[in-house]
Amino acid sequence: MTSIAEEFLVDAENKAFDIDHRRIINNNIGKYEVAVDRGLSRLINLENAKRRAHVVKWKVMESLDKILPEFEANFQKRGGKVIWANDAAEANKEILNIIQKAGAKTVVKSKSMVTEEIELNEFLEHHHIESIETDLGEYIVQLLGQKPYHIVTPAMHLSKEDIAKLFHEKFGTPIDFTPEQLVQKARELLREKYLQADVGITGGNFLIADTGSIALTENEGNARLSTSFPKIHIAIVGIEKIVPSITDLDLFWPMLATHGTGQNLTVYNTILSGPRQANETDGPEEMYVILLDNGRTNLLAQKDQRQGLYCIRCGACLNACPVYKNIGGHTYSTPYSGPIGSVITPHMAGMKEFKHLSYASSLCGKCTEVCPVKIDIHKMLLLNRRDAVNDDLVPRKEKWGWLAWRKGMLSRKLEDFFSGKTKNRLMQTFFKKTWGHYRDMPNVADKSFAEQWREKKEPEK
Repeated sequence: MTSIAEEFLVDAENKAFDIDHRRIINNNIGKYEVAVDRGLSRLINLENAKRRAHVVKWKVMESLDKILPEFEANFQKRGGKVIWANDAAEANKEILNIIQKAGAKTVVKSKSMVTEEIELNEFLEHHHIESIETDLGEYIVQLLGQKPYHIVTPAMHLSKEDIAKLFHEKFGTPIDFTPEQLVQKARELLREKYLQADVGITGGNFLIADTGSIALTENEGNARLSTSFPKIHIAIVGIEKIVPSITDLDLFWPMLATHGTGQNLTVYNTILSGPRQANETDGPEEMYVILLDNGRTNLLAQKDQRQGLYCIRCGACLNACPVYKNIGGHTYSTPYSGPIGSVITPHMAGMKEFKHLSYASSLCGKCTEVCPVKIDIHKMLLLNRRDAVNDDLVPRKEKWGWLAWRKGMLSRKLEDFFSGKTKNRLMQTFFKKTWGHYRDMPNVADKSFAEQWREKKEPEK
């Protein structure tokens, strides 16, 4: 077992029995469920919308080699620059080159899971460049020195009392500040940063091939401010985020909003098609889009699992997952937590290090049920388990154990060889400390079903 897997088991156990954590998460996800149920009820034919979204993403993945160059050509026509990055190191290096060439020292950053994936903040800090998160949730976890807890709601694990205490310690605000007052304080602190920043960095919810644009969707306006004031805008986006046409947004924007927050549409929706043009009054002087691979083509090569790349990062599967709701987002040690993270991370970051995530599931299928693009998530988890076994990444003890179990289960003679008492003793000896750590061990009957059946069928003398 790798050290990452060992840490996962320890952290998961600690979080699962943290009552305060469970209280906060159940409260926050409970509010989410009410809002999303209300939002989804407004869609006339949800199932049809899901099927349409699935087909669009399927077509994209089958022609990614053609559609990405189409985006590149159309974006460059408007004066934008496209950079292809194979991995996190290349992406960070290219971003640093742009910043250093401009002599920039301050960066404002809107919410982006891709920048978390490549650990951009830590990289820039190492090179003495100030990087400020402008999304309120991201700003809060940055102040705490933590990673985002959730794909959509980075500070979901914190109560309003926790945030009031943080602002009191950092900025001297009264400890009894209301959420509205805390938001106002954050706004005061961040507005000045937009004016001072030399570079704005965003992600991209969607890349639009036919117009050469990036589409951003948000609720706070921080992405729009991060792209308007600084002279340079860098958007870093995974290669899977592309859609063929601007008309596809009439499907994907509402699906993302309803499944992510329960809204019909998020408050701010922006389409950016390059740097400021001669007839435009605002926008950056330079705009770059970095197309990031970082293991995505590894997943694309897996015919059975490539649909993991259809994900639009709505977070619905996290909120539905009973495992996520108990062990929390930080336990996964990856930016993409929950069921979808468990599907894609082993292919993007290494099956050997992250195969254990595919077992962090009850396989109840709720994640598949709620997915807006109909990714068969629980099936993907089983396929990841299969790949781990085929790649010989399971411990020898586990391998031989399952072989022995299979042989015994397929032979009635072997199954009945030991008595119920002996079977109970064997389970207590070998499984009490693992499987039975927090569970009651099953009690095997003295006689097997076959033995009882035989006795019942024997004619009475």
